[in-house]
Amino acid sequence: QVQLVESGGGLVQAGGSLRLSCAASQSIFNVKFNVNVVAWYRQAPGKQRELVATISSGGGTNYADSVKGRFTISGDNAKNTAYLQMNSLKPEDTARYFCNVRWGSLTYWGQGTQVTVSS
Repeated sequence: QVQLVESGGGLVQAGGSLRLSCAASQSIFNVKFNVNVVAWYRQAPGKQRELVATISSGGGTNYADSVKGRFTISGDNAKNTAYLQMNSLKPEDTARYFCNVRWGSLTYWGQGTQVTVSS
């Protein structure tokens, strides 16, 4: 079991930046499992939750097309924390952002942090 707490959200003007943090109660990558992935998802009002970015324990990253070149996901296992650096924010990035950890078949979610981008 791992607890995840997101922070760093807020209100920002279009073109601005935010860095989200996901603090875990233990290491974000668990060597006991072959599959170790940390992800950020987001959900806007009235829309389905969508995948924003992932990072594996090997350091490989993937991004949704809508955020490529603007967002950067990273993880610091020593600090039990994952990050999402968001630059050049757009109003359409407005959503609640959730951290997700997947160890094998186990999946854990945080409560989310709200990001609002004004035009």
